[in-house]
Amino acid sequence: MKMDNSPARGTRDLLPSAVATRDHVLATITEVYHRFGYQRIETPALEDITRLTGGQGGENEKLVFQVLRRGLPGTVEAGTPLAELVDLGLRFDLTVPLTRFYGNNQATLPLPFRSFQFGPVWRAERPQKGRYRQFYQCDIDLIGEPSVLAEVELIEATAQALAGVGLSGTTVRLSDRRFLSALAAAVGLAEETWSTFFIGLDKLDKIGWDGVRAELTGRDLPASSVDAARERIEALTGLSADKVADTLSDTVPSLDDSVVADLGTVAGCLDELSGLTWEFDPTLVRGMGYYTGQIFEVGHPSVPFSLAGGGRYDKLIGRTLGKDVPACGFSIGFERIVDMLGELPRKDSVAVLFESDVPLANVFRVAREVRSGGRTAAVQPRSGKFGAQLGRLEAAGFTSLIHLKADTEQPEERPLGK
Repeated sequence: MKMDNSPARGTRDLLPSAVATRDHVLATITEVYHRFGYQRIETPALEDITRLTGGQGGENEKLVFQVLRRGLPGTVEAGTPLAELVDLGLRFDLTVPLTRFYGNNQATLPLPFRSFQFGPVWRAERPQKGRYRQFYQCDIDLIGEPSVLAEVELIEATAQALAGVGLSGTTVRLSDRRFLSALAAAVGLAEETWSTFFIGLDKLDKIGWDGVRAELTGRDLPASSVDAARERIEALTGLSADKVADTLSDTVPSLDDSVVADLGTVAGCLDELSGLTWEFDPTLVRGMGYYTGQIFEVGHPSVPFSLAGGGRYDKLIGRTLGKDVPACGFSIGFERIVDMLGELPRKDSVAVLFESDVPLANVFRVAREVRSGGRTAAVQPRSGKFGAQLGRLEAAGFTSLIHLKADTEQPEERPLGK
């Protein structure tokens, strides 16, 4: 039987040029986050299955790759529950592992704790363009800070990180899950229907108000409530920083004063950041059910999807620790950013090509001199047709060539491709 050498479905191999772009993006983001005091941590790819399916990950829990217990026989009895066969799973994000990490290590961590994570995650997605079963996430989280210092810092740091990789002109969209709950209550929706309302509202940018209304009324939500929600939401759209607090109070009088004040503070701080555009978006929902406060996303005019998103999740760590700990996080869409940037311009890279009669010590001496100036040099024997080999070197990313022959006294460097 012929072996299939292609990657597993929904995964991919990455060529050196693609990895170079990814390394550049990661290095830039890392440098920015380090300037803000975030320290990198690592967590295992495998987590206990009960943690991954414990209600912290929303719809992503349906996409967990589950791992069979060790020592199972080759066949199992028909009707055996899956729970008896599985004990681990591949992580589907970096937030759920972070809550376990903090619970286990809190005694040795500073408070507040600024965490930076980068690593692969896995979801049993239906493979398609832009959706992979293995991909990388890049997260920062501020744990132990109850004030909106956390929200402002996370947004500023992430905006700078995106600008650092060349994505200027981004817009931050800001809202609050407590506002959404207060809005739903204010228009007369029963609490058990709120999640349905939020899910429908989250589709507004795709299907418009007529589509949202049709979907929600089709799920037995009162048309009068949906219309009232639309009226209030439209009154809150396009607010300047100095209008956010007063308009929120007027539109949803039942909203707690502290929520209004916090949104006003964050809006005021964002207004002072040069080069950053922001807007209060009353339709922003975000899918994760663990958010308890402010939520935010970053978009770019060139693409229809968000580049980063996050929010406050003050109850999530408590599920591990047994007591609530304030926490706020932001996740950058690493794969989306890399795809947007494409391949980077080639860096100066020298191929040191040598004939078989050239002493190897001489070859390495030349390469060493190139590297001493901070440049890349790779040694390679001459073989095959000269033109074909030069073509391969150029395709591999080399920008120039030093060709060593036995009678060469002073080797010269020349550019490739010319």
